[in-house]
Amino acid sequence: MRTIPIRLTAILICLFYASVPAQDMAPLAWKFQKGDDPAWADPSFNDRDWEAIQTGILWEEQGHAGYDGYGWYRATVVIPSSLRAKAQKQRGFILKLGKIDDVDETWFNGEKIGSTGGFPPVYETRYDAEREYAVTPVRIRWDKPNVIAVRVYDSGGGGGLYGTPAVLTMRGFADLFKLGVALKNPDHVFMDHGHFTIPVSLRNASDETLEGRIRVQVTTDFGDLIVDHAESVKSRRHSDRLVPFTIPDLLPGFYLASAAFESSLYTTIHKFAFAVEPERVISLPDAPEDFTDFWARAKWELAAVDPQFVMIQKDSLCTQTRDVYLVEMRSLGNVLVRGWYSRPRKEGCYPAILHVQGYGTNMQPAWMVQDEDFVSFGLNVRGHGNSRWDVNPGFPGYLQDHLHDAECYIYRGAYMDCLRALDFLFIRPEVDQTRIVVEGGSQGGALSFATAALAPDRIRLCVPGVPFLSDFKHYFKLAVWPGNEFAQYVEKTPGMTWDRVFHTLSYFDIKNLAPRVQAPVLMSVGLLDDVCPPRINFAAFNNLSSRREYVVYPYSGHSLPGENHAYRMAWIRRQLGMK
Repeated sequence: MRTIPIRLTAILICLFYASVPAQDMAPLAWKFQKGDDPAWADPSFNDRDWEAIQTGILWEEQGHAGYDGYGWYRATVVIPSSLRAKAQKQRGFILKLGKIDDVDETWFNGEKIGSTGGFPPVYETRYDAEREYAVTPVRIRWDKPNVIAVRVYDSGGGGGLYGTPAVLTMRGFADLFKLGVALKNPDHVFMDHGHFTIPVSLRNASDETLEGRIRVQVTTDFGDLIVDHAESVKSRRHSDRLVPFTIPDLLPGFYLASAAFESSLYTTIHKFAFAVEPERVISLPDAPEDFTDFWARAKWELAAVDPQFVMIQKDSLCTQTRDVYLVEMRSLGNVLVRGWYSRPRKEGCYPAILHVQGYGTNMQPAWMVQDEDFVSFGLNVRGHGNSRWDVNPGFPGYLQDHLHDAECYIYRGAYMDCLRALDFLFIRPEVDQTRIVVEGGSQGGALSFATAALAPDRIRLCVPGVPFLSDFKHYFKLAVWPGNEFAQYVEKTPGMTWDRVFHTLSYFDIKNLAPRVQAPVLMSVGLLDDVCPPRINFAAFNNLSSRREYVVYPYSGHSLPGENHAYRMAWIRRQLGMK
């Protein structure tokens, strides 16, 4: 699942060794099968009838349009025994698969060598994570076929192997020499702007001593260079050391940094980020004068639409403890929207979680909390998933749909769809109306803010992750997308100006909605997020007047680690007084 379009380049999966020239690379022939069967990891399984597939191209583009779910890749390779001695010295091979959309488990000769992300029911997308798995010499069948099997789960959108060329390569010096930083604050957030130190860590597990220099560079999140310092170092064989760099006073803000080790034999770079007093990074609200009336009219129009709620039980999705329903309802403009409703079979009055989705995704029951103490409602706002019957501008195009007129802009309806979902929860007898939580990531983070702001008396807790749709004037300077789509729209649309664009967007900017939120908020942030950069997350967060908390993951981008789910659920339970 991806929340933005990603440009794919065709890649060739190749097998090569450090000891052989590039022209001797041998391509791996991949086979593919839809579905899921643990037997497909077994090297003795006969995959003769599987179809050939290319990696680097989504499976949707290779005859599987619209397919979401499980798929398996398999490839076979023979590794000559002439490489055994060197492989043992270098401690084996590394299987580099590039990126996989969304989740994977990978086997080599029937042994699991790694996994990234989380499969349903504890789903965690890691579409933007590079996969690198070790293959030790003892796993290799020398001079015989070795089978690589990759199990993939795609929740929506594109699926499969993509990104940089994937290779099985012998471990080399790069795998034995590690460069990093050891900041005193594990989350890389500093609460004062005085001098502080960046300790650069060197771990040399090789048999070589290296002499060179470490270069540390720091820029603002807007790309302005503010630190560029180098120091000569010697990294002895089989040693660890820290090299401290003192950083001068920095203003509150978000900073991108790199530490590079440079020598005549080897160069490597470690990229990281840190924040200084993020709660003092203020972007003042710039709501239009009629902001309050604008949203009052939208809610009045929504109230005039008969919701016509329909619940359709889905027996194939029900379990012994939970019932699952497809929900249909009419929202603003009489638009049909749908969602998934899951409730415990045991009678009771339960807190409810409204799950709102990321941009361009298809909300599915697997994403929803299956905790026996909660009711869950996963909503597909208009133009998404199974809510595209009446409104379907597509992607790209969604963000610019009716942008010329705020009264008709796509997110006016999408925000009202979330309020209609609350209307549904409020008629359900098993829902405790005093304990309704709204949560989501990316676009879902923005929808969470908007729902809590526009229905403050109905939302008990608001749990946004890496929120989208915020602080647009800064946003379009910080990130390539979605500003590039808006630039094309302005260029191609007669009479459209940037002033008109920003005027429309100001009604939907969550930094302008944030002051209306009354519920406690927990926001999750990835410091390396180049899709929804931290500055725009905090633009909304810092305009909240309600009780607020945040958690920062210093090496996460737009996809947060699996531990974030447990962290958020523990927070929700504490706030609701649950065990």
